[in-house]
Amino acid sequence: MKHRPLTGTITALVTPFANGRIAFKDLERLVKAQLRAGIDGLVPVGTTGESPTLSHDEHLAVIESVVATTAGRVPVIAGTGSNSTTEAVELTARAHAAGADAMLVVAPYYNKPSQAGLVEHFARVAEATDRPIVLYSIPGRCGIEIGVATVEKLRAKYPHVCYIKEAGGSVDRVDQLKTALGKDVTVLSGDDSLTLPFMAVGAEGVISVASNLLPRPVGRMVRHALADDFSKARKLHRQLYPVFKALFVEPNPVPVKAAMVAQRLISSPEVRLPLTGMSKTSAAVLNEALATYQA
Repeated sequence: MKHRPLTGTITALVTPFANGRIAFKDLERLVKAQLRAGIDGLVPVGTTGESPTLSHDEHLAVIESVVATTAGRVPVIAGTGSNSTTEAVELTARAHAAGADAMLVVAPYYNKPSQAGLVEHFARVAEATDRPIVLYSIPGRCGIEIGVATVEKLRAKYPHVCYIKEAGGSVDRVDQLKTALGKDVTVLSGDDSLTLPFMAVGAEGVISVASNLLPRPVGRMVRHALADDFSKARKLHRQLYPVFKALFVEPNPVPVKAAMVAQRLISSPEVRLPLTGMSKTSAAVLNEALATYQA
């Protein structure tokens, strides 16, 4: 099976809720709006989708909904990671069966395994599917980084482990990955505010929170960078930067959901505990950034 490249602007979708339940009509409307805006891919049930608070059945239902609504127009990269290897394997197999085009698999959090443990963990997941796997390194949430040597070992044995979402905040880390693996690994930024500097040293896109809200301008910035037109990309980055930062004034996805409600993209800013709604102070920061951008 030939796989489409996972590059460009890929939206880490929020999971809309209403009265404690998944708001599937809102989710469908959101996916359709993303497709109209020309987005390059969609990630349901990642961190932004509040995957830790979804049951396995809810997790699968969100993936199925996004796959059905997308109808093959762009790749769907399902979040299937867990700190339990058995659970990650199960979620990956179920997402594969549901029609996901690829899997986003985060490093095991809380357990803090060794790099040898990471190799074994991702190997088991890789053996559950032949579809592309996007490794997800985010040491700030997981307490560990997926080492460059670990990526090399996995890529050598499993050709479909060929992407990494890099959310460690280091341009140097992107350089290390590209120096070690070159075209054998595609690096995707995991931080909107770092997308442009990451792409300047070889990243090929972003898994974006901001594109839930502003898919067209984020997409334009990334396309300019991919075309090596960094002058135009930098101008858009400067315009978007205050929004990029404000969307993380509180834990993701609290701010982006609040902003999306204001723009009528979803009906409710509801998040699941332990996340809570935005404070008035944070809402003021977000509103100021959005007003400045819109002006």
